[in-house]
Amino acid sequence: MNQTTENVRKSYDLVADEYTAHIADELEYKPLDRDLLRRFVRQTRRSGQVCDLGCGPGHVTSYLYEQGASVLGIDLSARMVELARQHHPDIEFQQGNMAALTDIQDESWAGIVAFYSLIHFERPQLVAVLQEFYRVLQPNGLLLLAFHEGQEVRHFDEWWNQPVSLNFNFFERTEIEHYLNTAGFTIEESLTRSPYDSVEVQTQRSYIIARKP
Repeated sequence: MNQTTENVRKSYDLVADEYTAHIADELEYKPLDRDLLRRFVRQTRRSGQVCDLGCGPGHVTSYLYEQGASVLGIDLSARMVELARQHHPDIEFQQGNMAALTDIQDESWAGIVAFYSLIHFERPQLVAVLQEFYRVLQPNGLLLLAFHEGQEVRHFDEWWNQPVSLNFNFFERTEIEHYLNTAGFTIEESLTRSPYDSVEVQTQRSYIIARKP
């Protein structure tokens, strides 16, 4: 792993427990997110396993599982994976790097969910990351992305009282659509919503559903 990836891994290992305490139930208050995840499961569950990339403590993974998906969660942080396994013992979780899924064969998954997990990649990295997603998806495989909308970069040196070094990158929906097209995907749906009051960081949220032809 390069130094940037190592910084991300170490930072999330440090904040994993507090992160889990704050966001483990967030989907209860996000009806659009739940609706998109349910639709994703309906479109993929007869085609094989799906993966929640950047799964954190597994709350999105668990929701997919509850909707009937055969799902695997992968996260860079060993502590996040440990917590996910503790909270969701019936689901498989692995430590891994979504930019280099070296243990995953071509065309393995029917779908990928990546909710806010592109946030620590720089723009020049994104096409290669999305090409890796494309590689491991089956033909007709589905990709559901969520990200913070905009051009802002927020840098944290401290997060939940832990020393970290993290850039949080926002992306414009049109640029992610362009990167997806460059990686070979077809865009099926693209939308942006306003933040839910008192539930989450007050930023615009964008979602894209794309398919591997």
